[in-house]
Amino acid sequence: MNDIVHDDSAAPQGGPTAPSLVDALIPCIALVILLSFSFVLFGNDASSGPNQVALLFCGIVAASVAYKNGLPWAGIRQAVTEGIAAGLPAILILLAVGALIGTWAMSGTIVSMVYFGIKLLNPTYFYATAALVCAVVAFSIGSSWTVAGTIGIGLMGVAANMGLSPAITAGAVISGAYFGDKASPLSDTVNLATATAGSDIYGHIRESLWTSIPALLISLLLFALLGQPTDFDATGALAKIDGTVSVSLWSFLPLLLVFLFSLFRLPPFVAIFAGALAGALVAVLHDPENVATFAAAPDLPLGLALFKGAWSALANGYISTTGEKSIDLILTRGGMSSMMNTVWLIITALAFGAVVEYAGLLKRLVEPLVARTKSAAGLISTVVGTSILSNLITSDQYISVAIPGRVFGPTFASRGLAPVMLSRVVGDSATVTSPLVPWNSCGAYMAATLGIPTAAYAGFCFFNILSPLLAVAFGFLGWRIVRAKVPEARQTSPAPA
Repeated sequence: MNDIVHDDSAAPQGGPTAPSLVDALIPCIALVILLSFSFVLFGNDASSGPNQVALLFCGIVAASVAYKNGLPWAGIRQAVTEGIAAGLPAILILLAVGALIGTWAMSGTIVSMVYFGIKLLNPTYFYATAALVCAVVAFSIGSSWTVAGTIGIGLMGVAANMGLSPAITAGAVISGAYFGDKASPLSDTVNLATATAGSDIYGHIRESLWTSIPALLISLLLFALLGQPTDFDATGALAKIDGTVSVSLWSFLPLLLVFLFSLFRLPPFVAIFAGALAGALVAVLHDPENVATFAAAPDLPLGLALFKGAWSALANGYISTTGEKSIDLILTRGGMSSMMNTVWLIITALAFGAVVEYAGLLKRLVEPLVARTKSAAGLISTVVGTSILSNLITSDQYISVAIPGRVFGPTFASRGLAPVMLSRVVGDSATVTSPLVPWNSCGAYMAATLGIPTAAYAGFCFFNILSPLLAVAFGFLGWRIVRAKVPEARQTSPAPA
């Protein structure tokens, strides 16, 4: 975004000037104050409009600072346009997940996952098992969003039926999902981190596992300790499901299709939306009477009624009317329309982040820290802090992964530190802390998909909290401080006397 050509005719006289520290702090302090007021005044409803207003207002403040420093309105507008455009893939994935939830609720895929999950999972070790399953699948396909939007939804339903904490369950799902996002060679954030830092992807994976595996093991232990012995009897819950809805292994076909498409490296939007369409098809074939009833169109021919019912589930979600409250609560959900508040949040967050990056405000905040950092441990800590700050300010995971590579790459090189070390630390911090920020695109996605506010689950995302802490600890202990390889000088014959 900093390559945008400035239209000086639309800028104040004198040309662009570098932002001062006060310039950089003004929009950031405004954001912290307004978001704090938003949370205090509106609580969990803050993401339904108040946060968006705060982000938009702070974006205007940042744009005013940029204009005052000589950047043209045309450039600011173009930066915002490009920033929002960069987030369109995430928005499309979010809409696809909404459609998937709607058709999977109608097709029986969600309730089938809940049914077999109740039968197979032990409540005592449920949290640890959920985290481990999500970690294995996420490592296999490299997408935390896909895992949360498929397996995560089912696990949330299982937890609800077992009377377990939805916040802890969400934390377990996100912890496992981000293990894959951080350590899988198929992950887009892994590829972005290695590209911006200039490291080798497989060297990055090997180095990343030094912090990822301990963080996951400690997380599994904590989740195991949170699971208390229980005399939960699954008979009643299973009987309710058997008596009200149809459970079938055929309902798992949409889930299988999503994973196959992900393994074949199709774009996440394609894989997830294909799963949504497959859910609609399974619903039509498996229980056409229910789909026609949901369409509420008795005057239409059966074929059109089925088409309308599937279309409605994709657009506005499914409404369950079994009469069994616990089941209706799980299945009444989804649709693209259910994601619009989150889409609104992502758009305003990306607009704010784009202006902050274009104006060089985040870079201005970081430069003094880099200049004062002398040791490798201090440099690692600065990268971690910058990555977390970027997730808070720019509200976008990809920007937060890319910025440290651009800002700290020359410093790492000048101090003889390997690029793989920079990409690992970025993965330990920027990648995993994004779902902990309510107004970050990842935090907004997880809250919308799992149905739990970010503030409620964040404290239980043990893997995401431990990863940056381990990165800093490794630095101060002097572990895994990887030095850049110095090319050996070519031997030459001595010059003749």
